[in-house]
Order: sequence, then C-alpha cells, then structure tokens
Amino acid sequence: MVLKRWTDDDFEICKTSVMKFNLLPTSEIEKFKYNELIIKETALQVIKDFASFGMEVNFPGDISYAYESLYFQLTRIIAELLQREPEKLSALLYQIDLDESRLQSQPELFSEHEFISGMILEREFFKVLTRHYFRNNP
Repeated sequence: MVLKRWTDDDFEICKTSVMKFNLLPTSEIEKFKYNELIIKETALQVIKDFASFGMEVNFPGDISYAYESLYFQLTRIIAELLQREPEKLSALLYQIDLDESRLQSQPELFSEHEFISGMILEREFFKVLTRHYFRNNP
C-alpha cells in the first residue's frame, strides 16, 4: 500500500466547519498543522479513542511523518473493521464524534477505508485545536 501524503487539501473540509464558527482563522490552522505539541496531542487522541475499543495505534518516533504513519495504521484497522466488524466501526465513529452522514460524500479518488481514515485524523486534529482554543480563550 502506498502512503498518502497529508496535504493542505486534506484539511479543507474541517477548516470550513471550524471557520464557520469563527473559532480560528485559516492562518492559525495552518500554523497548528505542523506544531509539534498539536501533532503529539492529535496522535494521543487517536491512540486513546482506538484503545477504548481494544485497538492499538502507535505513535511514530519521528513527528515529521506522524500523520502519514497514523494514516497508514488507521487504513489497515478501518479496512478490517469494514470487512469484519462494521458495528464496531459505527461505535468507534460515534466515540470520535464523526458524523457517519459526512462519510456519504466520499470522493471517488479514495477507497472507503482511506476516506474514513482521513476523516478520523481530521476530526481528531480539530478536537485538539478546539481544546487549545478554549483553554486559551476561556
């Protein structure tokens, strides 16, 4: 399987929802994408959510490839869940707070497990950003 590089386009969908509420300007979101603390907290959020369902996700040693590594791990897990345990996947998506109706708009470029994995990473990233925003702006 070829790793999909995490690009600016990968964040566009969630940027729109965060900007809709004027929580963070786009320039702030761009800065946070490469912030070491945000990357680590995003990885920890993914690890925590998957662990609550008995699934192991590991944080890579090199944060410069953290998103790619997480994405690769998630695509394998999600593909397995789609095939063998779709009800567990639904519960996981509910835990992550990822609306399954958003998954209906899957672009044709991606397989279902790739698309879901990308959406999970985006949602976890924006959870962390939202937490930081409200922690710093009570």
